[in-house]
Amino acid sequence: MPPIELGPTGLPAARAVGAVDARSIRSAAGAKDSQAAPVASETVTVERSDALDPGAAPVDSGRVAEIRKAIEQGEYPVIPMRVADAMIAAGMLLRSGQ
Repeated sequence: MPPIELGPTGLPAARAVGAVDARSIRSAAGAKDSQAAPVASETVTVERSDALDPGAAPVDSGRVAEIRKAIEQGEYPVIPMRVADAMIAAGMLLRSGQ
């Protein structure tokens, strides 16, 4: 095992952060460059479970059509105070994790 170098404070000396040369690691561990681990050529596939599938989103298409029609006719009430309250509530729900 190589000795631990101590810096002026008595703590292990800090080394500069950089890329690691794999050849120096193998030679330090006593391995030869020609004994590198073989690389697997086969691909790994992940099988997904249906238990975590949320399914289709619960959308009331009739209500969506009704709102679209009201917006097109200019009859849909947009109340800025309610929109702002809903945006604040959504932000608070995201922060609380609910």
